[in-house]
Formats: sequence, C-alpha cells, structure tokens
Amino acid sequence: MASSREYLAFVMDQLSELEDISYRGMMGEYILYYRGKIFGGIYDDRLLVKPVPAAVNMVPDAEMELPYEGAKKMLLVDDVDNREFLCELVRRIWDDLPTPRPKQ
Repeated sequence: MASSREYLAFVMDQLSELEDISYRGMMGEYILYYRGKIFGGIYDDRLLVKPVPAAVNMVPDAEMELPYEGAKKMLLVDDVDNREFLCELVRRIWDDLPTPRPKQ
C-alpha cells in the first residue's frame, strides 16, 4: 500500500520549523532528509525513523517495524501530532546518522 500525499503533507507541516527538511518520493513511499542525511521515511502512512542511539533513547518503548519486505527494521513514531517532540527527535538523531556518500 502506498502512502498518501495528505499524510506526507501533514508530517512535513509538523517538521516545518526545521531548516533544510526535504523528502524524495520512491515507489509510492517517501524518504525523509534533514540537513542532507536520511533520517527515516513514510511507509504505508507510518512515520519510521532509523534506530540510531539518540532515537532509541527518546522513544525507548517504540515498536520496531519493517518499512517494506526485505528492509531493516525501523522505529515507529506514534506521536506525530506533537510537533515539538517530532522536531526535537529529528534534531537529536542527526548527529548519529551516517554522512551521505559523495555523488559521482
């Protein structure tokens, strides 16, 4: 099942106070970027983030779910209605995210 543009718009609005937040559509789902690094995505109208240490510390009881078959599990973020929490989560996990490889 593909994610809806409405859910994407809602999540992007919740994250709108962050500078340099963006997304890329991929096969009906959306990859989310903060300051050039992938931090998660929207899969089947669920916000999932990479399970880096800072994310696990902020949402220790979060369920781990598969974004799609064959992928690594990611943390399910249930509290998408809380704008302050969501922005703080993305800010904190940024340092734990891998640096993207340079494009050739």
